[in-house]
Amino acid sequence: MQYLLETKKLTKIYKETGEVLEILKDVDFGLEKGSIGVLTGASGSGKSTFLNIVGILDKPTSGSVFIKGKDISELSRREVNRFHRRNLGFMFQFHHLLAEFNALENVMMPARIDRRNEKESNERAMELLDAVGLSGRARHLPRELSGGERQRIALARALVNRPDLIIADEPSGNLDEKNADILKSLILELCQKFGQAFLIATHDMSLAGIATHRWNISHGTIKPLAVDNLRRRCTDLA
Repeated sequence: MQYLLETKKLTKIYKETGEVLEILKDVDFGLEKGSIGVLTGASGSGKSTFLNIVGILDKPTSGSVFIKGKDISELSRREVNRFHRRNLGFMFQFHHLLAEFNALENVMMPARIDRRNEKESNERAMELLDAVGLSGRARHLPRELSGGERQRIALARALVNRPDLIIADEPSGNLDEKNADILKSLILELCQKFGQAFLIATHDMSLAGIATHRWNISHGTIKPLAVDNLRRRCTDLA
């Protein structure tokens, strides 16, 4: 089986004040296209470290990361930047919207950075704003939006370049229960509609409930959890 995302013997070691901290230990991991993978674990267990490495925001101490069959370590810095823009989307606990740009412009930003066609990017951004229920807020600045609306804008932004993989680190962490439920439903609906895979680190067990695959990280190792819908794609969860 060829995974969309795969790691082999992934290890991350930090050396601080003479102490060696092994955050990840020989992690073998695979996520299929069109899946929703959820990673759980205690605070400080290494969830964010793992996401940063597979998202090409950090480098492992040893081991390999493969995305769409490509060994990321073999790419030049310029190739990594291009690959990153075109194949990965990101969501974080904080929305990180640009305050001086409206909702539409924020969603379009990754496409502009990638120098994509302006008209097509605008149409794509409006399609996504409609998909997250915010087409009527396209011209509003972030300060004019609620926290839940801002996070939905961040979700649309993550999808604008049609990446194969969306990486989300505690995306519902700052939301109340109502908005967390809205975000959960949107992630499932958008996975079903557009076919991207999601890799989500979360403490939110309600959000974890939409997973097609689940893992737990502890003491540097990542182990799969047996769940009823294991090995199904998000299109099977409708």
